Amino acid sequence: MTRRVFFPGRFQPVHKGHVEAIKWLVERWDEVVVGVTAAQFNFTAENPFTAGERVTMLKLALHDVWDRVYVIPLDNVPDNSLWLSHVASRTPRFEAVATNNSFVELLARSSGFKVVNPPLVERGELSGTNIRKLMAEGGDWERLVPEPVAAYLARIGGAERVKSILGSEKVVIPKY
Repeated sequence: MTRRVFFPGRFQPVHKGHVEAIKWLVERWDEVVVGVTAAQFNFTAENPFTAGERVTMLKLALHDVWDRVYVIPLDNVPDNSLWLSHVASRTPRFEAVATNNSFVELLARSSGFKVVNPPLVERGELSGTNIRKLMAEGGDWERLVPEPVAAYLARIGGAERVKSILGSEKVVIPKY
């Protein structure tokens, strides 16, 4: 029986910390189900990239382990208590949830899943929030993402998009 672990994240953008965590999981599990969460959101300050762009970034970053990884875009649901049943209905079966987010850990444990904590690598620098800030300010963000991801983001104008979004008026997105 194939042993799988679920690893959720927004991947806005995919960075070296994500890649290290997924590779760490691949060393310990047969397969990793990567959930690209908040898939319905894009072109916002917190979620500037589309689900499709994030899947592409993951494929570029994980090319050497791609055959052991499922990458599945997942929309958020308004009822947090139903989140993992929503995920389970859209992914291959998994036995555990890999996270370092205390809220995701709470949801996983309350749904009866084992929780795995992959090591955090340079968490201060390797965070989507920090990378998006550097992108908006013209900082050195490229060193924090895998080279193929940096090249892809350059091709799609990722830094310019983030700068434009963060520099524009706030648009209120309805919650549902």
